Amino acid sequence: MRAVLVPVCLLLVSPISTSSWTSSSELVLNPNQVCKKMRQSRSKIHDICKNKPDLLKHIADGVRLAQSECQYQFRYRRWNCTNAKKSIKKVMLRDTRETGFVNAIIAAGITFQVTRACKQGAQIGCSCDKLRKGRKNKKLKPKISEDEKWDYCTENIEYGIKKSKDFLDTRYKKRSDMKTLVKLHNYVAGRLAIKNDMKKECKCHGLSGSCTLKSCINKMPNFRKIGHTLKQRFDGAAKVIPGNDGKSFMPEGATIKYPSRSDLVYSEESSNFCNPNSTLGSFGTQGRKCNETSPGEDGCAILCCGRGSRSVKEVVQKSCRCEFHFCCDVKCDTCNEQNTYHVCQ
Repeated sequence: MRAVLVPVCLLLVSPISTSSWTSSSELVLNPNQVCKKMRQSRSKIHDICKNKPDLLKHIADGVRLAQSECQYQFRYRRWNCTNAKKSIKKVMLRDTRETGFVNAIIAAGITFQVTRACKQGAQIGCSCDKLRKGRKNKKLKPKISEDEKWDYCTENIEYGIKKSKDFLDTRYKKRSDMKTLVKLHNYVAGRLAIKNDMKKECKCHGLSGSCTLKSCINKMPNFRKIGHTLKQRFDGAAKVIPGNDGKSFMPEGATIKYPSRSDLVYSEESSNFCNPNSTLGSFGTQGRKCNETSPGEDGCAILCCGRGSRSVKEVVQKSCRCEFHFCCDVKCDTCNEQNTYHVCQ
């Protein structure tokens, strides 16, 4: 076998394009496209696009983060949040659970990235949250004991929420149609997935490691946890119908409790995504890898929609018989290995 040299290095992951996350109705956002459409207006969006390029960059980062997390959370589902051939655009033209999740994760992604940029000093026009006395939001300012002090650079979640609202919500404030009401509700749910999970994190100060004084900050959860939270909300989403006043919605069933602000809602049933349907943005699950022994959503029984699966064998090259050579390389042989996996029929 020929020898190959494997340097010890870091892998760089290229950013994910947001181009397929744009639709004519702006349900899925590419910030640059939104800016082009809003350049004649005098809205908050136009102000961000024209005067705050640094903020726009962090908004775009939030959309990319949301797309990546959506694809991770649904990687084993029949609908896997793919953006191939503008599939996501077709999905978002309806008002299903999937639409609700994407809207929520986008609102969360923008809030998260803008808040983090503010904390890191990368965002012009904002500062760390100083948590002044008398603050109304007591949830974000836990009671501080005598041996604690509040750090003057805690994460300013309120700033992130405000900028997320400025970019996402302002266009819809004067509308009360059902689709808009559901969209705005899910935006709020996405932001609350972060806000409601903020944690107090403290560090001890004192001689010889004694904790005579603690400095504390409010810290956001990592975005993977936010994704898990919203995925759980997706699984428990409530179907709603227009309210009698024409300006609200209510649960479809009389025995179903009214959804909280943290819950996801939808008004249309989803496709089963088993078969290709270009109108609905479904590619079907034929050819998708599945786990033959799993009873879960990644298992062939569920993912293949009852059509069964077939085994596929492949030969892959892997590094083997590796040895460390001072300094600082790893020298390996290349070995062939046969793998077997299953795909949906």
